[in-house]
Amino acid sequence: MDFTIKFIFDIAAFTSVMVLIVLGLGVIASMMGIFNFAHGELVLLGAYTVYLSDEYGLGPWPGVIAAPFVVGLIGLVLERTIIRRFYKVPIIAMLGTYAVGLIIREIVRGLLGGHYKSIPEPIEGAFSVGGLEFSWWRSLIIVTTLLVIAGSYLLLSRTSIGLRVRGALENPMLARACGISTGTLYALTFAFGAALAGLAGALIVPLYQLSADIGIRFLVQAFLSVMLGGVGTFEGPVLGAAAVGIMASGLPWLVIPVLADPLVFVIALAIVRIRPQGFITVGRL
Repeated sequence: MDFTIKFIFDIAAFTSVMVLIVLGLGVIASMMGIFNFAHGELVLLGAYTVYLSDEYGLGPWPGVIAAPFVVGLIGLVLERTIIRRFYKVPIIAMLGTYAVGLIIREIVRGLLGGHYKSIPEPIEGAFSVGGLEFSWWRSLIIVTTLLVIAGSYLLLSRTSIGLRVRGALENPMLARACGISTGTLYALTFAFGAALAGLAGALIVPLYQLSADIGIRFLVQAFLSVMLGGVGTFEGPVLGAAAVGIMASGLPWLVIPVLADPLVFVIALAIVRIRPQGFITVGRL
């Protein structure tokens, strides 16, 4: 029983990371109709913000707090200067975001000198419940993810901004005819997705050594999660991320670890083959 509880806790922590990453990616894909191939590098920038904060003697906490704002601002600048030019041709947009991500990754690689950097957990240690030890930091990741999901849902479904976003998603031409600035909404949506990626990077970097490739390890799983959940919904990517996170963290305990990652893709692709529209096809953002 003790092993089972710890097992579930570790899966929940990893799945929370996946949900944060996928939520930002899914919002951008649903609203703007493009897959952002630079999303992994936005995660990297969030992690790098925490590293800089710790490196300059401020400790990791200021970096964790600043990361979503810093990366959100970077996302806004990228959208206004580069990405907005490619909306009419989604394939070019994906190639453009890939190029942007490659440039960001190589710049950070040069700044890090190709080395791996360790970041201390802002809240070290563990607490005990019923004789079991649980990491404070992993627990904070789980709680933060739940709060972000709830806050994002309320923002998109219970506010005037959310109403405009849903209107622009359903019918951009009609939204523009009603006086809604879809360009501004696209910019804010991209910045919001980037901020979520930055927050995810800030939360996961104490668990993984920082390198220029830290975002790549999650990017493919994030795209797979969006495909599983379905583009155009809020709940879909979250459920997709939960499914992929559970499989990615649970399968290594059940099969040979080297087979776990390929098996995740096989299972996910089988589900997509059976249900290509995703888990959820109604209930727009």
